[in-house]
Amino acid sequence: IPSANLGNKKDLTLQLLLTHSAGLIDWKPFFEKLREHELEDRKKLLREWIIEEPFTYEAGKGSLYSDLGFMLLEWVIEERTGETLPEFAQKHFYGPLGLRRTFFGGGEGRRSQGVAKEEFAATEECPWRKKVLQGEVHDDNAWTLGGYSGHAGLFSTAEEVYVMASMLREHFLGKRRDVFKPETVREFFRRQNIVKGSDWALGWDTRALEGSSAGQFFSRDSVGHTGFTGTSIWMDLKKDVIAILLSNRVHPKRDNDKIKQFRPVFHDAVMEAMGIISA
Repeated sequence: IPSANLGNKKDLTLQLLLTHSAGLIDWKPFFEKLREHELEDRKKLLREWIIEEPFTYEAGKGSLYSDLGFMLLEWVIEERTGETLPEFAQKHFYGPLGLRRTFFGGGEGRRSQGVAKEEFAATEECPWRKKVLQGEVHDDNAWTLGGYSGHAGLFSTAEEVYVMASMLREHFLGKRRDVFKPETVREFFRRQNIVKGSDWALGWDTRALEGSSAGQFFSRDSVGHTGFTGTSIWMDLKKDVIAILLSNRVHPKRDNDKIKQFRPVFHDAVMEAMGIISA
């Protein structure tokens, strides 16, 4: 990102953004103000507002999951490649991997790739869009930006998420090196230890010692990610297990948080079914 545009955010690094240690707030309802502006102006405005946003803690001295950090990462990709995030992802990942049902979309001014509405799981009954959301991104900020941002807006199937996860696994194990260098994937999966007590790797969570959504049988050498609507993936790099759960906990309302109890039960059941229950 051109440093002249960054103000007091100019010293932020990709590592800080990817480990949610950049001092940024977790979330803000930017969509409320963005809706007052033309669609084509909103992303530029949003980025200006994020730069103006005060730090909530000193960068590198704390850890807080932040949508804003991944909005900035999208900006980095655009500046470095000259392509939009969907263009970049399709060109380098989804296309070469043969993925046909993985795409960004579903927002204001944007349709979801011609897939029938009925094929999408319904999410929330949105209080301001005045309907049950189906086939469009649930995240309010991403929807208002046209259907996606660096933090939200990706649609896929469990099968195609597995293709992507398996590709990363094979690079991690050194079985292939056509998309990344194996050492690059290993670094992304490594717990960074920037902040004491933080389990973040680069863009990935790792299994916490206690209370992990991965349950009790996934090893500490596991990486994963959970999404607000209930989706998750956990990969045990030691036991060589990939578990993908594409659920929806926000239908019809977001006040149901039983997913927190369900996820570890689900992952324990996966390991038990595979007979992998040792530490």
